[in-house]
Amino acid sequence: MPHEDFADLTLFITGPTWLRPEVRRAGMLPEFGHRDSEGNKRFVPIFEHLRTLARVGEGWDVMLFNGSGSTALEAAIRSLVADGETVLNVSVGAFGDLFHKMAVLNGKKAVQLKFEPGRAIDLERMEQALVEHRPAVVTLTQNETSTGVCNDVETACALARKHGALPVVDGVSLFGGADARIPESNPAMYVTSPQKALGLHAGFGIAFVSAEALDKAARVRNRGHSSDILNQLNTARKSQTLTTPNCGLANQMAVQLDYIVNVEGVENRYRRHAVMRDMVQAWAARQSGFELFAQEGFRSPTLTTLRPPQGMSVADLKKIKEAVRARGYLFDPGYGKLNADLEAKGLRPVFRIGHMGDITPEMLTGYLDALGEILAAR
Repeated sequence: MPHEDFADLTLFITGPTWLRPEVRRAGMLPEFGHRDSEGNKRFVPIFEHLRTLARVGEGWDVMLFNGSGSTALEAAIRSLVADGETVLNVSVGAFGDLFHKMAVLNGKKAVQLKFEPGRAIDLERMEQALVEHRPAVVTLTQNETSTGVCNDVETACALARKHGALPVVDGVSLFGGADARIPESNPAMYVTSPQKALGLHAGFGIAFVSAEALDKAARVRNRGHSSDILNQLNTARKSQTLTTPNCGLANQMAVQLDYIVNVEGVENRYRRHAVMRDMVQAWAARQSGFELFAQEGFRSPTLTTLRPPQGMSVADLKKIKEAVRARGYLFDPGYGKLNADLEAKGLRPVFRIGHMGDITPEMLTGYLDALGEILAAR
């Protein structure tokens, strides 16, 4: 297919996200041997910058799993949940559900604590589940991409530990857009990926692994090969991947993480994301009939989920997507399964606005203006 047919859209979906031109160009940098000194030029800074973003010291190991964030989430399940133990999967949306599905498909004794979409974790209900099921591991979603809910995982991790469970956190759509507060939350393992707020292509699962997670993994059987955090350990401590990486993505990641840490600055990046969250909320307040979907006080800094006016269907949102495409943007008509469930219950669907990665307030202003004009013309 001729590449001229590929539209160059500015993505306001919730991942993959828009890439800076410099990051795109980095994908054309020379290939390299991943066990060679050229590999060290890329991966040593990558591992150092990830550690800086996470604010973790030498008591933590940084691991890059070839695959995706889901690959690293599954590694947490396979490495940390032993036969006969219970894992409690706390879910506030589709990606919490996915964590539970992984546990079930890997043969683990899994219990799900599920909350209504748009609502954050109810800590009282979570404690009841901890008392009832006495899990060895608890999985938590920090930033639920399907609903725009950002949970208080710091308190939830502390609650899990109070009841003797190891907390594992999915931070896929938050990390790089806000302080993940890993030292304060102290999960056994924190997982993220590059294609969201880090502003990169997908292709790695990123994990920050504590010493206690390594100790626990040594007591778990059948951890697999690349899903075994102990198997990952030796190469990770050499700032390498266990299996052959995507060298183009590694080049991009080396360039982008250096930009985040040394050019834009980590705190400046977090402030920019907070500003854009507030911009979208202010825009929504000016639109007739629109409502914010996520619970107040638990709204994501990297994406916003909204309910459109009464009478607007999923089919309508998909038509809006094509109208917005004509303006040079990619619109997100909402998470498919969530919207199907909402419409089946006679409820309004939702749509999402991703404001993550290297999207700027100026870019967001242009998008919101275009979207507002299209909605007003309906």
